[in-house]
Amino acid sequence: MSLGKKVRSSSASGRLETQHVTSILSELWSTEDRMRNTSGPGSNKVTDDFSASRRGGVSEDRKEQPEWLIRELLKQNRRRHSVTLGDQAQIMRQQHHSIDLARSLCSLQEFETGGLRSIDAKKFGRIVKTCLGLPKTCNAQIQGLFKKIDYSGQGRISWDDFCTHMLQEYKEKQETARRSKQVAFTLPATMKALCHSVPIVNIHSTHDGSIVTVREDGAVCYWSPELKPLKTKHMFNEGPANRKSKWASDFTLMTEYNKLMIGTGDRELQLYELSTLEPYCQINALDTVPLTLDYGYTGPDKCCILYGDTEGCVTIILISSVGDTLRLWNKLPKIENIPNIAIDNAVLSPNVTFVRWKVHQDWVTQAKYFQGFQAVVSSSNEESSSLVIGRVLPLTDAEQQLNEIREACYEGKSKKVQLSWTPQHRASCDQRVFTIHKGVKTFDLCQKHSLLVTGGMDRLIRMWNPHFSGKPTGVLKGHSAPIIYLGIFSADSQIFSVSIDRTVKIWDIQDQCCLFTAEPKANRIHGDISACSYSSAMRSLYIAADCMAVLSLKIRPQLHSRLTVSHNEPVMCCGYSEEFRQVVSCTEGSVVKVWDFDTGRQIFEFGGTHDLSVITCMTFDPKGRRLITGGRDGCLKIWNFNNGQCLKTLQKDGESREVFDCIFLKVHRNFYVMSVGRDRKIDIYSDIPEDHHHVQRPQPSWQDDLTNGHKEDILCVAQCPPSLVATGSYDGEIIVWNVVSGCIQCRFVSPLLVEQQNVEGLDTSVPSIIFLKNSKLQQFSSTTALVSSAALGCVDLWSVLSGGLLVGSFRASRFQQKIEKLAKTEKGALLYAADRIGYIYVYDMEKFAPTEKPPRAEIFWRAHTSRITGLEIVDNDQVVLTSSTDYTVRLWSAHGEFIGTFGQSESWSIHISSSWKHPAVPYEVLIDPLSMPDHEILNFKTCPSDAISPDKTDAHRGGLKSETSSKLRLPPASTSDTDSEED
Repeated sequence: MSLGKKVRSSSASGRLETQHVTSILSELWSTEDRMRNTSGPGSNKVTDDFSASRRGGVSEDRKEQPEWLIRELLKQNRRRHSVTLGDQAQIMRQQHHSIDLARSLCSLQEFETGGLRSIDAKKFGRIVKTCLGLPKTCNAQIQGLFKKIDYSGQGRISWDDFCTHMLQEYKEKQETARRSKQVAFTLPATMKALCHSVPIVNIHSTHDGSIVTVREDGAVCYWSPELKPLKTKHMFNEGPANRKSKWASDFTLMTEYNKLMIGTGDRELQLYELSTLEPYCQINALDTVPLTLDYGYTGPDKCCILYGDTEGCVTIILISSVGDTLRLWNKLPKIENIPNIAIDNAVLSPNVTFVRWKVHQDWVTQAKYFQGFQAVVSSSNEESSSLVIGRVLPLTDAEQQLNEIREACYEGKSKKVQLSWTPQHRASCDQRVFTIHKGVKTFDLCQKHSLLVTGGMDRLIRMWNPHFSGKPTGVLKGHSAPIIYLGIFSADSQIFSVSIDRTVKIWDIQDQCCLFTAEPKANRIHGDISACSYSSAMRSLYIAADCMAVLSLKIRPQLHSRLTVSHNEPVMCCGYSEEFRQVVSCTEGSVVKVWDFDTGRQIFEFGGTHDLSVITCMTFDPKGRRLITGGRDGCLKIWNFNNGQCLKTLQKDGESREVFDCIFLKVHRNFYVMSVGRDRKIDIYSDIPEDHHHVQRPQPSWQDDLTNGHKEDILCVAQCPPSLVATGSYDGEIIVWNVVSGCIQCRFVSPLLVEQQNVEGLDTSVPSIIFLKNSKLQQFSSTTALVSSAALGCVDLWSVLSGGLLVGSFRASRFQQKIEKLAKTEKGALLYAADRIGYIYVYDMEKFAPTEKPPRAEIFWRAHTSRITGLEIVDNDQVVLTSSTDYTVRLWSAHGEFIGTFGQSESWSIHISSSWKHPAVPYEVLIDPLSMPDHEILNFKTCPSDAISPDKTDAHRGGLKSETSSKLRLPPASTSDTDSEED
């Protein structure tokens, strides 16, 4: 029986349900449900904090439990317990007696009003259980919340600390939601200069992405999406030379019929073939000039043509059997090289319905037909009827009223038909009028969101429910000039707006906030804007001013559907907090994510703002409650990573340069933050939680550091308690310092091996060093050794207390790739090395003997497809944490078994191997060409003739082996030296 399935009760009531007591996870779920039911509005915040044990999403959608969890639960013996009606009533009574959470939180202030400025963890737990009505809440959850608030580890918190934590966490969650919708244009705009000063009247895009523009002088131009001119043709220059010049007022595309329609100042509607731009037909003798033109496809072989004029009227021409009707007009006599039909003759066709509505008291600024609403929307600058949504035809007695219109319009059948242009007024039930201050210049309507947006001279964007014209549902403020274009992109719930000062903004519909602004100085568009159009197919906004410009949306790279990423950008570092059992990862975009170590689910996220620099390194304080990050701007920041609060900024006076590495060290009873980087100096900051100055300066530099320090950028730093610190630089020099005296203990440079001496452009930098304490090494030097990465994938072992004596060196990377990260187990028995192409090697240092042959890797596997930026061993759980510039943070067993990628859809359990991805490997690692194993049969290309002549095959194989032996061929994702020999 599947989990969660209801079982019919044997009770007479027939309404009893069955509960399954499966495991402690079920109890956690029920606790969370009870907490959720007893919480009032706005309580999600605190509920999430008190439910810390679920680790950010264990209980999400219990009906879709992972397969591994189902298998584990099925192994257990479960009893079914029927819930009686009395029990159900008791549960309901408990819910009704629960106190509203928002009101309960206020009573937490009792310890301050009672004269206590702070409380300890025990009293905090008692208050939480009492005030929130959660007597059965797990103490571990409450203590976890207390530790998050008490980031300095003082053991006491105040009411201000509690409020600050909750408000900061809520703020960062809002910021995370906003960042998930982040969008931007590629700036500056791509522009194409126009060799004329004639304005472009409108812009449209075709199904294939081509852009069509029409100028006032009738020149039609086709552009590629990147604004490369494809074809240009002047439509009004083909008549007699003495003909008066025409001007185009607007145009639209009839894509279903491959036609382009232009409205002219001579009161004409001209149709051209869209593909060849050859004249097809025209409707002339309109009573007014069509200022704004639109077309709508209303059904199979049906369409609607409409235009607005200077008299505030909207004229609608409905055509059925469009193909036959247009072909008939195409055979009529030509006037000025184009078949012509007068409007009063065109409406006589049984396939044509003509309606002219008097809508506005001023010029029509825009008119559109929306098939989803089956309505015509028009706007004007006049306030009393700024925007009108009206029916195409009257709602009642449509046929009768149309006959009356036709009878009133036509005078007899025997003489020349004369069309009366007296406009009709819609009934109030057939239209909806919106009154807007200073009128409307532009609008758009979206059926998906049931949203109408308007903009005009008052610089405000108003959002309306199109079915109600009373008050707008929202007002978007931000433009400082009249708005001339609005467009709704329903797929991403965004609004695009353009004002006459060439400012372009992107708005979010749901949050009603501005997501991005392209100022004129940034987009570099110049001149008066005459037309705008957004192409959803190309995700680009096209603007016509003194030049043709396109603003393209920045598109995030679309990864393969089978790839799982932890971040949307390269991960620069990661770390593990034992205090909260959480993993923290930092990215190139200064985004910090907090993950649940036990499940792989994301708990929290913060950062990513424009004022933050690229995060290059990170470390935790000794208690694991604060996060220290170093940035490319040379600053270090101390965070409460559970709510995203920046507690302090560590910064040098004057100009600072990039920080490459940082550590938290203890000297006697004092704590310090040490950083190294491009400044080539060691910066030391005192850690004093009681110091409330937000910006802190470093202590004076050591004199030895100023005079005899590194001559190149310092890439890494490592501490050997109680008093030694080592730093490695770009030129390969390693200096060991005494942090008490500030003097150099010893300094040394890795000697080049024979095969390394003639290598051009040899990388001798030291990106990673660690101190290794192992009693087995005492026979070679001392119990304290320093391990550093060297050239061509080698690792050097140094005796620090012997003045920097090189004990031994061996090649850690089989493919001579630089070792980027080093890590060791708690007792120093195993050394983990990660190279530049994503491989991890494990060496048993107890087997290391300098006089014997180099050690062999106990096991190695490929963890990532690019440079590994983070490597940490969690000894208590026997797992390995890694991060990489391939956007992922992953967890592995100590033997290289793939547990999972943080952020994947399925959660895992560290101690249940059936929940791991193993024996699978990451998909991108599996398909990467460098992951192919190095085997003779894989290096040989067979051909059909080889199957016939096996002797010839052997001969070819011998020759081919010598050709490919020098090529890089990598082993499978996880293997052991017992299965593979050294090259």
